[in-house]
Amino acid sequence: MSHAPHRPSRRQLLAGALAVAATAAVTGCSTDSSASASGAGKRLRIGYFAFPSGDLIVKNRKLLEKALPDHTITWIKFDSGASVNQAFLGKSLDIAALGSSPFARGISGPSPIPYKVAWILDVAGENEALVARKSTGVSDVAGLKGRTVATPFASTSHYSLLAALDKAGLKPSDVKLIDLQPQAILAAWQRGDIDAAYVWLPTLDELRKTGKQLTSSKQVAGSGKPTLDLAVVSDELIARDPKAIDAWRKAEAEALRLLRSDHEGAVKAVAAELNISAADARAQLAQGVFLTPEQVTSADWLGTDGKPGKLLTYVGDTGRFLAGQKQIDAAPSAASVEKAFYLKGLPDVLK
Repeated sequence: MSHAPHRPSRRQLLAGALAVAATAAVTGCSTDSSASASGAGKRLRIGYFAFPSGDLIVKNRKLLEKALPDHTITWIKFDSGASVNQAFLGKSLDIAALGSSPFARGISGPSPIPYKVAWILDVAGENEALVARKSTGVSDVAGLKGRTVATPFASTSHYSLLAALDKAGLKPSDVKLIDLQPQAILAAWQRGDIDAAYVWLPTLDELRKTGKQLTSSKQVAGSGKPTLDLAVVSDELIARDPKAIDAWRKAEAEALRLLRSDHEGAVKAVAAELNISAADARAQLAQGVFLTPEQVTSADWLGTDGKPGKLLTYVGDTGRFLAGQKQIDAAPSAASVEKAFYLKGLPDVLK
């Protein structure tokens, strides 16, 4: 696989999105609800990741179903931000989790994806990291020169990997970059096909058993390249059902509060959704950085209605870095980044 991947065209992305919409058994996502997502005016199609976050608590506790009993709510599992972007292009999602890097990609170019960031799920910490196989003897990022490194392209891990290589004085072409989804990374690791990988939980924990961690997204953030798991809403949903967005935000805020007020209950919810032990769920949650609802809507992060926070700068910086790395054609303009924020009603709707 080439060192510098070509960015897929909008036509290619749309074709992929239509395939996502046409079948539930498609590479990159799967649905775990039999509820129909077509035709109903009161519907919410929510994309999520099998990754420890407030999303899993909202899903497990059915907080949104309780808040919106007149809506048909479908939860759709995705493996990467690239497939989430495809699904939004195909108009088959209303709300979804999405990393800050694929979001910056989505709003770049002359035809940005019609969605807006409306919430922050978590800040990447030790839950995303770069690990090398112990058998390689590689002990630092610079030691990866000439090695085969896997990561899901167009993801936050991909972005953090590029940033880590850059800090270590390496160009992407100095390593053999391979585009693999988390489960494929684990299989390639077990076969000995790759020397290192940058990926997130729970696959990350499996790699750590026989690998050495070289850096993490927490460390990369400390170098000025933070990544976040955002939540985005479609422009169509904003126009059609803004009150549903308010209810969803309240549910997400409740989940963040439960992580503090009823941590063991939150652990059980995450364990049930990921089909892992409570001990493993507890350990995975400890590696993430979860803000309080008050922090989410503060000037340091998402911001409030009419006053975007520092996330605006982070997204802009991410776009410029990706453009500099030739991952996208051009960074999104400051105006287009600001247009891609949906802050209406914040923070009052959380009360």
